[in-house]
Amino acid sequence: MLLVLCVDLDDDLGRKTGIPTPVIGADDVTEAAVALATADPEDSDVNVLFQGVSVHDELAAEGEAVEVAAVTGVDGPDVKANRAVGQEVDRVLAELSTGEEVSAVVITDGAQDESVLPVIRSRMPIDGMRRVVVRQAQDLESLYYTIKQVLADPETRGTILIPLGVLLLIYPLVVVANLFDVAGAAVLGILSGAVGLYSLFRGLGLEDTVDGTAETVRNVLYTGRVTLVTYVVALALVVVGGVQGVDTVDVVRSAQGSPLAAGTAVAAFVHGFVQWLGVAGVTSSLGQITDEYLAGRFRWRYLNAPFYVAAIAVVLFAVSGFFLPAAPGVTALGLSELAMALAAGTLIGVLSTLAFAVAESQLPSAEPV
Repeated sequence: MLLVLCVDLDDDLGRKTGIPTPVIGADDVTEAAVALATADPEDSDVNVLFQGVSVHDELAAEGEAVEVAAVTGVDGPDVKANRAVGQEVDRVLAELSTGEEVSAVVITDGAQDESVLPVIRSRMPIDGMRRVVVRQAQDLESLYYTIKQVLADPETRGTILIPLGVLLLIYPLVVVANLFDVAGAAVLGILSGAVGLYSLFRGLGLEDTVDGTAETVRNVLYTGRVTLVTYVVALALVVVGGVQGVDTVDVVRSAQGSPLAAGTAVAAFVHGFVQWLGVAGVTSSLGQITDEYLAGRFRWRYLNAPFYVAAIAVVLFAVSGFFLPAAPGVTALGLSELAMALAAGTLIGVLSTLAFAVAESQLPSAEPV
């Protein structure tokens, strides 16, 4: 007996029509093809199903003992899809149960579906394979439609547009690297760079990410999230702290009168920067705690965050000051003062942890949602 086997590796038939698979019999396969064509007329698997019915009818007219069936995989990795097809082929063979040897003619719509051939061959001989290729008009409108479909398909655009974007970015990078003085070359570099960035933008699907980010920011503004303000303030404090750190390095260099060693320069930068960083951390954590409270998700242990930030800031400030010489704006610490600062930082962290653990066990707080 000959089995005409229509293969839909990514299960377009099941996903788009809801028809359970495998589908066995010429009438049922025809109904499935019509249903898939109604759901998505552009799906190439429609042609696979109709081709399978056509081959079945031709062989049946010649007196061949023939049956047609459609099997599907899953929309996922090839290995998983191939296994699903193998299971459906087993079900088809079990339902046929003719007692005679069954061989197959496999109908597919492309090379990807043909990866399942070894799975089918392990269950029955394959007498032939036919790939269905749809003829398209080779005019400008068809070309435009094809390009539009490529840009809309995430898998295809990621495969084609990303390499194209990289190639288009090569020339502007050469322009920047060599600093050409020819105005025309610079303009050409800017234009090709813009096209390259656009291709990468579309190829990576960043439009969805940008839209999602804009929607998130919009929701934050409309819902009155305190963190929006505190994060902006924290960012400003970090920038000021960076400037203060650089100024501290200059002050220590001037006081020492010679170039600083790498360790001393790092210590000076941390000494000037960590105070502002600590304030930024406390500010942002207080904003987050406020939002959690307003949303009904407050837990007492959340209050540990600003105390932990303060403890870390105290430790870093003391350790960096221990390695610095006395200078204007620098708090140079001795060994005993460093020990006291380290002890203070440790106590702040331990006591806050214990206090809020006790508070959480004794006082009610909102259950997290």
